[in-house]
Amino acid sequence: MNRESTPIVANHVGRKSRDLRPALFISVIVPVRNEARFIGQTLGQLAAQDYPKGSFEILVIDGQSTDDTVAVVRQLAEKHDCLRCYSNPLRLSSAARNVGIRHARGDVVLIVDGHCEIPDDQMLANLARAFDESGADCIGRPQPLDISDASALQRAIAAARSSRLGHHPESFIYSSQPRFVPAHSVAVAYRREVFDRVGDFDERFDAHEDGELNYRCDQAGLKCYFTPEIAVKYHPRDSLSGLFRQMIRYGRGRVRFLRKHPRSPSLGTLLPAVLVVGLVAGAALSPVSPWLAAAYLGLVLLYIAVILCGAVWTAIEARDPALLPWLPLLFATIHVGAGVGVLCEILPLTSIRHHSDENDN
Repeated sequence: MNRESTPIVANHVGRKSRDLRPALFISVIVPVRNEARFIGQTLGQLAAQDYPKGSFEILVIDGQSTDDTVAVVRQLAEKHDCLRCYSNPLRLSSAARNVGIRHARGDVVLIVDGHCEIPDDQMLANLARAFDESGADCIGRPQPLDISDASALQRAIAAARSSRLGHHPESFIYSSQPRFVPAHSVAVAYRREVFDRVGDFDERFDAHEDGELNYRCDQAGLKCYFTPEIAVKYHPRDSLSGLFRQMIRYGRGRVRFLRKHPRSPSLGTLLPAVLVVGLVAGAALSPVSPWLAAAYLGLVLLYIAVILCGAVWTAIEARDPALLPWLPLLFATIHVGAGVGVLCEILPLTSIRHHSDENDN
């Protein structure tokens, strides 16, 4: 699919949901595990959408939370008839999506994570309009890591993850231009018949399950329209350890993707693993020869120079010099974490858990 296709023009932006006739029935699936801190806000913003009552439902799929997530959801369900909660005994994010799809009644299905902010009450109306105007099978959105009360570390993580050194360069998740794009990196909403054509989410995946299903959408020739009008804001990780664990999961998921789709153009996924192997092997072999030691030192200095330049450029783009001390460390955490995840899945090192404690964006 040509990513440079001419974008359609929204000619009635801001039109209220009551102007949509007839309204698409939208099923919003919210996979969660241990999201008590954020889930109340997210569900409240979903329930308050300016969209015809009775034309949308919110399905929370809980992966056996050990905090107060379910209690919060049940309390809100008493106030909002559109809200229901189902159990996900497998605890996998892929399984949660499938539980939601089985219970969904909608014409279209939208996936929303339980740790995000929804900027306004027009998201569902904008989603319905995007499907109507584009005729697309799938709708994609940006996923900015941007919250109003972020700490300096969270702002730095958001800036690092949205930079060229912090995410896959072919991804559109930090774009802002409406257009037709490949579904692979951005699709989050689907017409019901999409699942009849390409199947459900693959429950062998606990990360990158959305990218794998979206790849099947691309392979089936389905159309995906990208619009910033349905963007949500994600909460960035608030610690280096949390970011590191997230990247391990991503690395593992991308190896599983390559195993299932070996012909996909995703060999760049292996580069972080090459970095990790090079760092470990170089340190071990440097004492053997001064030439090896010199080559190793040169490559390490080159890598440091790259992430330092990336850090300066990212801080300038963000117009936030306070981010600069954090960014080199964050880039290294992202790269090494993804590389460790790739190696754990290839070897595999089963000491790294396959089940996540939280849903990662």
